Amino acid sequence: MRSRQILCPTDFSETASHALSYAVEMAALYGVNLRILHVASEPFGVHNYGISVRSDHELEQQLYADAHSKLDHIKQQLREQLPPNSKVESQIRVGGVERQILADAESNDVGMIVIACHGHTGIDHMLSSNVAEGVANRAKCPVLVVK
Repeated sequence: MRSRQILCPTDFSETASHALSYAVEMAALYGVNLRILHVASEPFGVHNYGISVRSDHELEQQLYADAHSKLDHIKQQLREQLPPNSKVESQIRVGGVERQILADAESNDVGMIVIACHGHTGIDHMLSSNVAEGVANRAKCPVLVVK
């Protein structure tokens, strides 16, 4: 872990931002690079029941542009917080969130994943999949789950 990069998935929520602050601390402490991942869902359009006002292509382009813009802004802020020799990389993947996080961690030799837990409880926890829990149970590296 001490020589491999840290992966921090984000959905751009306040909770994910909180987890990112822990990831920055860990990256600075160990002097490793930080990798930020956003997993985009496929656009809900013509191929998914045909109720999109815009074309699939336009919607997909807008989703990517928005995500790239947010990731660029985050990277710019983080470069100021990390030591000069640390790199901040970002990636957008499409598909199932848990599966894409695990795939990214494995293909990029990640030493630790720092992920936000959105804190679903009770019936909500039973009905919605908990990505953080799934990643923590299936990852091949340590996982820090932040509330």
